[in-house]
Amino acid sequence: MKQFKTGLIIAGAFILLLLLLNLPFTVGQREFAAVRQFGKVVRVVGEPGLHIKVPFIQSVQKISSAIQIYDVPASDVITKDKKSMIADNYILWQVENPLKYIQSLNAVEARAEERIEAAVYNATKNVISSMSQDEVIESRGEKLTQLITEQSNSDMGEYGILILQSQIKSLDLPDDNKEAVYERMISERQNIAASYTAQGQAEAQKIRNETDREAAIMKAEADKQAAILTAEGEAEYMAVLAQAYNNPEKADFYNYLRGLDALKTSMQGGRKTLVLDKESELAKILYGE
Repeated sequence: MKQFKTGLIIAGAFILLLLLLNLPFTVGQREFAAVRQFGKVVRVVGEPGLHIKVPFIQSVQKISSAIQIYDVPASDVITKDKKSMIADNYILWQVENPLKYIQSLNAVEARAEERIEAAVYNATKNVISSMSQDEVIESRGEKLTQLITEQSNSDMGEYGILILQSQIKSLDLPDDNKEAVYERMISERQNIAASYTAQGQAEAQKIRNETDREAAIMKAEADKQAAILTAEGEAEYMAVLAQAYNNPEKADFYNYLRGLDALKTSMQGGRKTLVLDKESELAKILYGE
């Protein structure tokens, strides 16, 4: 009898230990915990820490709430002006509503990525098909990413998934028309460069013309001032001479000096013969009259 009671105590302690071991469960920082009872989700726990469930009756399914990345295969898309392009996207996504995620996809990541891939492809195709090829090239970056992300999320709410970013990592042209597009782009940029060059040359010529006009005006003004100063100097010179030789003696001396200067000038340049009238001033100077 005593042994029977001991066995019951041991069995009870073992059962209690099992209950205690199956009672708690933990939730990590970046995960949800779906508590199932007979296969049905009865509650979802999103708060990190230690939680309790009914042992043996309830089970826990963990679902990651971390941001995940998915590389979508490259696909062909057609622009509004019927030009083919190749879009290669990567996706940042996370589970936003774990209950819908379980109910729609049974929390299977591979199935989630299939839905994401289809949604992103459709969104990329719709956005690019509404734009010309030039508009697509101009919108590459944040604008195009925002448009595709918004359209992609319109199909994801029913799965409990949020697409944080649908980023086009490359947007290329098929090999058959890549060269033609590059040549057209080069031609357009050469035309723009030629336009800027012509504008610069026109502006430079305008500046040169204005500078030449101002220089001509300044030169004319300088010539005018020089002529005025020359005339004033000559007038002053004549006035000084007139005052210096204002009597007959000084006038004769002046004429004498002028005659010598004239004689000196005429005799320069080698052997020369000078024929003078006897009554001329130079002859009088030579004869000492």
